[in-house]
Amino acid sequence: MSTTNRCKNCDATHDASYKYCPNCGQETADNLTFGVLFSNTISNYFSIDARFFRSFIPLMTKPGVLARRFVDGKRLSYLHPAQFYLFISVIFFFIFSFSIRKADNELSKVLDEGFDKEIRIDSLQTQKDSLALLKAKDALLKSEVMDQVPDEDLQALDSVLSNVQRAPDVSFSFKREALDSLIANGAPESELLNAMGMDDDAGAFTKRFYQQMLKFYKQRGGGILQALYDTIPIAMFFMLPLFAILLKIFYWKRATFAHHMVFSFYFFTFLFTSFCVLILANNLIEIPGWLEFLVIMSFVIYLILALRNFYRSSWLGAIIKANIISFVYMIIVVPIAVFGIIMVSFMLY
Repeated sequence: MSTTNRCKNCDATHDASYKYCPNCGQETADNLTFGVLFSNTISNYFSIDARFFRSFIPLMTKPGVLARRFVDGKRLSYLHPAQFYLFISVIFFFIFSFSIRKADNELSKVLDEGFDKEIRIDSLQTQKDSLALLKAKDALLKSEVMDQVPDEDLQALDSVLSNVQRAPDVSFSFKREALDSLIANGAPESELLNAMGMDDDAGAFTKRFYQQMLKFYKQRGGGILQALYDTIPIAMFFMLPLFAILLKIFYWKRATFAHHMVFSFYFFTFLFTSFCVLILANNLIEIPGWLEFLVIMSFVIYLILALRNFYRSSWLGAIIKANIISFVYMIIVVPIAVFGIIMVSFMLY
Protein backbone atom coordinates (compact mmCIF):
# COMPACT_ATOMS: atom_id res chain seq x y z
CA MET A 1 0.00 0.00 0.00
CA SER A 2 1.22 3.46 -0.80
CA THR A 3 1.65 5.83 2.07
CA THR A 4 0.64 9.47 2.04
CA ASN A 5 2.25 12.57 3.42
CA ARG A 6 0.75 15.90 4.37
CA CYS A 7 2.12 19.10 2.82
CA LYS A 8 3.49 21.48 5.43
CA ASN A 9 2.44 24.47 3.36
CA CYS A 10 -1.17 23.79 2.33
CA ASP A 11 -2.01 20.69 4.45
CA ALA A 12 -3.03 18.75 1.34
CA THR A 13 -2.30 15.03 1.34
CA HIS A 14 -0.25 13.43 -1.42
CA ASP A 15 1.63 10.25 -2.18
CA ALA A 16 4.86 9.84 -0.24
CA SER A 17 6.80 9.29 -3.44
CA TYR A 18 6.05 12.79 -4.67
CA LYS A 19 8.94 15.26 -4.50
CA TYR A 20 6.63 18.24 -4.84
CA CYS A 21 3.12 18.86 -3.56
CA PRO A 22 0.65 18.55 -6.48
CA ASN A 23 -1.56 21.19 -4.85
CA CYS A 24 0.83 24.08 -4.15
CA GLY A 25 4.14 22.95 -5.67
CA GLN A 26 6.26 23.16 -2.51
CA GLU A 27 9.10 20.65 -2.17
CA THR A 28 8.03 17.81 0.13
CA ALA A 29 11.44 17.32 1.73
CA ASP A 30 11.51 20.92 2.98
CA ASN A 31 15.12 20.68 4.13
CA LEU A 32 15.69 24.34 4.94
CA THR A 33 19.39 25.02 5.47
CA PHE A 34 21.47 28.18 5.39
CA GLY A 35 22.69 27.36 1.89
CA VAL A 36 19.22 26.59 0.59
CA LEU A 37 17.87 29.79 2.07
CA PHE A 38 20.31 32.07 0.27
CA SER A 39 20.50 30.04 -2.93
CA ASN A 40 16.73 30.33 -3.28
CA THR A 41 16.87 34.07 -2.62
CA ILE A 42 19.56 34.63 -5.23
CA SER A 43 17.89 32.39 -7.79
CA ASN A 44 14.50 34.05 -7.30
CA TYR A 45 15.70 37.64 -7.65
CA PHE A 46 18.91 37.55 -9.67
CA SER A 47 18.57 34.50 -11.89
CA ILE A 48 19.23 34.95 -15.59
CA ASP A 49 17.38 32.40 -17.67
CA ALA A 50 16.61 32.13 -21.35
CA ARG A 51 13.94 34.83 -21.02
CA PHE A 52 16.62 37.39 -20.25
CA PHE A 53 18.47 36.84 -23.51
CA ARG A 54 15.22 36.59 -25.45
CA SER A 55 14.37 40.02 -24.01
CA PHE A 56 17.80 41.67 -24.06
CA ILE A 57 18.72 41.08 -27.69
CA PRO A 58 15.54 42.53 -29.26
CA LEU A 59 15.59 45.38 -26.74
CA MET A 60 19.00 46.51 -28.01
CA THR A 61 18.62 45.67 -31.70
CA LYS A 62 14.90 46.09 -32.45
CA PRO A 63 13.57 49.29 -30.81
CA GLY A 64 9.95 49.03 -29.73
CA VAL A 65 9.48 45.45 -30.94
CA LEU A 66 9.84 43.86 -27.49
CA ALA A 67 7.25 46.24 -25.99
CA ARG A 68 4.92 45.56 -28.93
CA ARG A 69 5.20 41.79 -28.46
CA PHE A 70 4.52 42.08 -24.74
CA VAL A 71 1.44 44.24 -25.28
CA ASP A 72 0.18 41.86 -27.99
CA GLY A 73 0.12 39.05 -25.45
CA LYS A 74 3.47 37.27 -25.96
CA ARG A 75 4.51 37.65 -22.34
CA LEU A 76 5.72 34.31 -20.99
CA SER A 77 8.67 34.24 -23.40
CA TYR A 78 10.07 37.58 -22.17
CA LEU A 79 10.96 39.23 -18.89
CA HIS A 80 8.25 41.37 -17.41
CA PRO A 81 9.07 45.02 -18.27
CA ALA A 82 9.06 46.15 -14.63
CA GLN A 83 11.26 43.20 -13.60
CA PHE A 84 13.63 43.88 -16.51
CA TYR A 85 13.81 47.57 -15.57
CA LEU A 86 14.53 46.83 -11.91
CA PHE A 87 17.19 44.27 -12.77
CA ILE A 88 19.08 46.61 -15.13
CA SER A 89 18.64 49.63 -12.84
CA VAL A 90 20.20 47.70 -9.93
CA ILE A 91 23.20 46.91 -12.12
CA PHE A 92 23.41 50.51 -13.32
CA PHE A 93 23.32 52.07 -9.86
CA PHE A 94 25.81 49.49 -8.61
CA ILE A 95 28.28 50.46 -11.35
CA PHE A 96 27.47 54.15 -10.98
CA SER A 97 28.09 54.00 -7.22
CA PHE A 98 31.82 53.52 -7.75
CA SER A 99 32.04 56.69 -9.83
CA ILE A 100 29.93 58.57 -7.30
CA ARG A 101 32.08 57.38 -4.41
CA LYS A 102 35.23 58.58 -6.15
CA ALA A 103 33.64 61.90 -7.09
CA ASP A 104 32.26 62.33 -3.57
CA ASN A 105 35.71 61.88 -2.05
CA GLU A 106 37.20 64.41 -4.46
CA LEU A 107 34.38 66.89 -3.85
CA SER A 108 34.71 66.48 -0.08
CA LYS A 109 38.41 67.33 -0.30
CA VAL A 110 37.70 70.40 -2.41
CA LEU A 111 34.94 71.57 -0.06
CA ASP A 112 37.13 70.95 2.99
CA GLU A 113 39.92 73.03 1.48
CA GLY A 114 37.42 75.71 0.55
CA PHE A 115 36.13 75.92 4.13
CA ASP A 116 39.66 76.22 5.50
CA LYS A 117 40.80 78.82 2.99
CA GLU A 118 39.93 82.48 3.64
CA ILE A 119 39.21 84.60 0.60
CA ARG A 120 39.67 88.24 1.49
CA ILE A 121 37.75 90.04 -1.19
CA ASP A 122 37.97 93.45 0.44
CA SER A 123 41.69 93.02 0.95
CA LEU A 124 42.19 92.23 -2.72
CA GLN A 125 40.10 95.22 -3.69
CA THR A 126 42.14 97.42 -1.35
CA GLN A 127 45.36 96.27 -3.00
CA LYS A 128 43.88 97.07 -6.42
CA ASP A 129 42.85 100.54 -5.28
CA SER A 130 46.29 101.15 -3.78
CA LEU A 131 48.00 100.11 -6.99
CA ALA A 132 45.72 102.38 -9.00
CA LEU A 133 46.55 105.33 -6.76
CA LEU A 134 50.27 104.65 -7.03
CA LYS A 135 50.01 104.59 -10.82
CA ALA A 136 48.05 107.84 -10.70
CA LYS A 137 50.73 109.44 -8.55
CA ASP A 138 53.52 108.31 -10.91
CA ALA A 139 51.62 109.68 -13.88
CA LEU A 140 51.10 112.93 -12.03
CA LEU A 141 54.79 113.25 -11.17
CA LYS A 142 55.75 112.73 -14.83
CA SER A 143 53.20 115.21 -16.14
CA GLU A 144 53.91 118.82 -17.08
CA VAL A 145 51.33 120.13 -14.61
CA MET A 146 53.28 118.80 -11.64
CA ASP A 147 54.67 122.23 -10.83
CA GLN A 148 51.13 123.58 -10.53
CA VAL A 149 50.08 121.13 -7.80
CA PRO A 150 50.32 122.66 -4.30
CA ASP A 151 52.58 120.98 -1.77
CA GLU A 152 49.70 120.41 0.66
CA ASP A 153 47.82 118.38 -2.02
CA LEU A 154 50.83 116.19 -2.59
CA GLN A 155 51.10 115.62 1.17
CA ALA A 156 47.40 114.69 1.30
CA LEU A 157 47.87 112.21 -1.56
CA ASP A 158 50.83 110.60 0.25
CA SER A 159 48.72 110.37 3.40
CA VAL A 160 45.92 108.61 1.54
CA LEU A 161 48.31 106.14 -0.05
CA SER A 162 49.94 105.46 3.29
CA ASN A 163 46.60 104.80 4.99
CA VAL A 164 45.40 102.57 2.16
CA GLN A 165 48.56 100.49 2.22
CA ARG A 166 48.33 100.09 5.99
CA ALA A 167 44.61 99.27 5.94
CA PRO A 168 43.84 96.08 7.83
CA ASP A 169 42.55 93.05 5.94
CA VAL A 170 38.79 92.93 5.87
CA SER A 171 37.06 89.66 5.07
CA PHE A 172 33.71 87.95 5.35
CA SER A 173 35.08 85.46 7.86
CA PHE A 174 33.74 87.28 10.93
CA LYS A 175 30.49 85.27 11.04
CA ARG A 176 32.42 82.11 10.38
CA GLU A 177 34.74 82.80 13.28
CA ALA A 178 31.80 83.55 15.54
CA LEU A 179 30.05 80.38 14.44
CA ASP A 180 33.21 78.32 14.94
CA SER A 181 33.55 79.76 18.44
CA LEU A 182 29.95 78.89 19.31
CA ILE A 183 30.40 75.36 17.98
CA ALA A 184 33.61 74.89 19.96
CA ASN A 185 31.87 76.07 23.16
CA GLY A 186 28.93 73.71 22.64
CA ALA A 187 26.34 76.43 22.12
CA PRO A 188 22.74 75.29 21.55
CA GLU A 189 21.48 74.92 18.02
CA SER A 190 19.27 78.00 18.26
CA GLU A 191 22.29 80.23 18.87
CA LEU A 192 24.16 78.62 16.01
CA LEU A 193 21.26 79.18 13.64
CA ASN A 194 20.95 82.81 14.75
CA ALA A 195 24.66 83.29 14.13
CA MET A 196 24.06 82.06 10.58
CA GLY A 197 21.42 84.74 10.09
CA MET A 198 18.17 82.88 10.76
CA ASP A 199 15.36 84.98 12.24
CA ASP A 200 13.70 83.87 15.46
CA ASP A 201 10.27 83.74 13.78
CA ALA A 202 11.44 81.65 10.81
CA GLY A 203 9.02 79.08 9.45
CA ALA A 204 9.44 75.33 9.55
CA PHE A 205 10.90 75.07 6.05
CA THR A 206 13.33 77.95 6.61
CA LYS A 207 14.43 76.49 9.92
CA ARG A 208 14.97 73.10 8.32
CA PHE A 209 17.00 74.72 5.57
CA TYR A 210 19.27 76.49 8.07
CA GLN A 211 19.65 73.28 10.06
CA GLN A 212 20.83 71.50 6.94
CA MET A 213 23.18 74.39 6.17
CA LEU A 214 24.61 74.05 9.66
CA LYS A 215 25.04 70.31 9.19
CA PHE A 216 26.67 70.95 5.83
CA TYR A 217 29.05 73.44 7.49
CA LYS A 218 29.95 71.14 10.38
CA GLN A 219 30.68 68.22 8.06
CA ARG A 220 32.52 70.47 5.61
CA GLY A 221 30.21 69.26 2.86
CA GLY A 222 31.29 65.66 3.19
CA GLY A 223 28.83 63.12 1.79
CA ILE A 224 26.61 65.63 -0.03
CA LEU A 225 27.19 63.91 -3.37
CA GLN A 226 26.40 60.51 -1.85
CA ALA A 227 23.10 61.90 -0.53
CA LEU A 228 22.36 63.13 -4.04
CA TYR A 229 23.09 59.68 -5.44
CA ASP A 230 20.79 58.00 -2.90
CA THR A 231 17.89 60.19 -4.06
CA ILE A 232 18.22 59.45 -7.78
CA PRO A 233 16.63 55.95 -7.78
CA ILE A 234 13.56 57.31 -6.01
CA ALA A 235 13.30 60.16 -8.49
CA MET A 236 13.45 57.75 -11.42
CA PHE A 237 10.22 56.10 -10.28
CA PHE A 238 8.54 59.48 -10.79
CA MET A 239 10.33 60.40 -14.01
CA LEU A 240 9.32 57.18 -15.76
CA PRO A 241 5.54 57.73 -15.37
CA LEU A 242 6.03 61.34 -16.52
CA PHE A 243 7.55 60.00 -19.71
CA ALA A 244 4.53 57.72 -20.09
CA ILE A 245 2.25 60.73 -19.64
CA LEU A 246 4.00 62.48 -22.53
CA LEU A 247 3.45 59.40 -24.66
CA LYS A 248 -0.23 59.41 -23.69
CA ILE A 249 -0.54 63.04 -24.79
CA PHE A 250 0.91 62.36 -28.24
CA TYR A 251 -0.69 58.94 -28.71
CA TRP A 252 -3.99 59.51 -26.96
CA LYS A 253 -6.05 56.96 -28.89
CA ARG A 254 -3.33 54.50 -29.84
CA ALA A 255 -2.94 52.74 -26.48
CA THR A 256 -3.90 52.71 -22.82
CA PHE A 257 -1.72 54.22 -20.11
CA ALA A 258 -0.59 50.71 -19.12
CA HIS A 259 0.72 50.21 -22.66
CA HIS A 260 2.61 53.50 -22.46
CA MET A 261 4.13 52.33 -19.17
CA VAL A 262 5.30 49.11 -20.85
CA PHE A 263 7.00 51.17 -23.56
CA SER A 264 8.56 53.46 -20.92
CA PHE A 265 9.89 50.53 -18.85
CA TYR A 266 11.63 49.03 -21.85
CA PHE A 267 12.92 52.39 -23.12
CA PHE A 268 14.42 53.32 -19.75
CA THR A 269 15.89 49.83 -19.51
CA PHE A 270 17.64 50.51 -22.81
CA LEU A 271 18.90 53.86 -21.49
CA PHE A 272 20.27 52.31 -18.30
CA THR A 273 21.95 49.54 -20.29
CA SER A 274 23.59 52.10 -22.58
CA PHE A 275 24.80 54.16 -19.63
CA CYS A 276 26.28 51.02 -18.05
CA VAL A 277 28.27 50.40 -21.22
CA LEU A 278 29.43 54.04 -21.31
CA ILE A 279 30.57 54.01 -17.68
CA LEU A 280 32.43 50.72 -18.06
CA ALA A 281 34.03 51.90 -21.30
CA ASN A 282 35.10 55.16 -19.64
CA ASN A 283 36.82 53.18 -16.90
CA LEU A 284 38.85 51.30 -19.51
CA ILE A 285 39.58 54.06 -22.00
CA GLU A 286 38.82 57.77 -22.01
CA ILE A 287 35.93 58.27 -24.41
CA PRO A 288 36.05 61.64 -26.25
CA GLY A 289 33.30 64.09 -25.43
CA TRP A 290 32.13 64.24 -29.02
CA LEU A 291 31.64 60.48 -29.08
CA GLU A 292 29.60 60.57 -25.86
CA PHE A 293 27.49 63.33 -27.42
CA LEU A 294 26.85 61.19 -30.50
CA VAL A 295 25.86 58.24 -28.31
CA ILE A 296 23.39 60.41 -26.39
CA MET A 297 21.98 61.79 -29.64
CA SER A 298 21.52 58.22 -30.87
CA PHE A 299 18.94 57.81 -28.11
CA VAL A 300 16.63 60.06 -30.14
CA ILE A 301 17.12 57.83 -33.19
CA TYR A 302 16.31 54.79 -31.04
CA LEU A 303 13.18 56.54 -29.79
CA ILE A 304 12.08 57.32 -33.36
CA LEU A 305 12.41 53.66 -34.36
CA ALA A 306 10.73 52.51 -31.14
CA LEU A 307 7.74 54.82 -31.61
CA ARG A 308 7.30 53.69 -35.19
CA ASN A 309 7.46 49.98 -34.31
CA PHE A 310 5.38 50.14 -31.14
CA TYR A 311 2.64 52.58 -32.18
CA ARG A 312 2.83 51.63 -35.86
CA SER A 313 3.01 55.29 -36.80
CA SER A 314 4.39 56.86 -39.96
CA TRP A 315 8.04 57.84 -40.27
CA LEU A 316 7.18 61.55 -40.30
CA GLY A 317 4.96 61.24 -37.24
CA ALA A 318 7.55 59.22 -35.35
CA ILE A 319 10.33 61.71 -36.15
CA ILE A 320 8.28 64.76 -35.17
CA LYS A 321 6.86 63.25 -31.99
CA ALA A 322 10.18 61.75 -30.89
CA ASN A 323 11.92 65.11 -31.19
CA ILE A 324 9.13 66.99 -29.42
CA ILE A 325 8.93 64.43 -26.62
CA SER A 326 12.71 64.48 -26.19
CA PHE A 327 12.80 68.28 -26.19
CA VAL A 328 9.97 68.67 -23.68
CA TYR A 329 11.38 65.95 -21.43
CA MET A 330 14.94 67.33 -21.45
CA ILE A 331 14.01 71.01 -21.21
CA ILE A 332 11.14 70.82 -18.70
CA VAL A 333 10.92 67.46 -16.93
CA VAL A 334 14.62 66.76 -16.39
CA PRO A 335 15.55 70.24 -15.04
CA ILE A 336 12.61 70.17 -12.64
CA ALA A 337 13.58 66.66 -11.58
CA VAL A 338 17.22 67.69 -11.07
CA PHE A 339 16.16 70.66 -8.96
CA GLY A 340 13.86 68.41 -6.94
CA ILE A 341 16.60 65.82 -6.47
CA ILE A 342 19.03 68.47 -5.25
CA MET A 343 16.52 69.97 -2.84
CA VAL A 344 15.35 66.62 -1.47
CA SER A 345 18.89 65.28 -1.11
CA PHE A 346 19.97 68.48 0.68
CA MET A 347 16.98 68.46 3.01
CA LEU A 348 17.60 64.77 3.82
CA TYR A 349 21.39 65.18 3.95
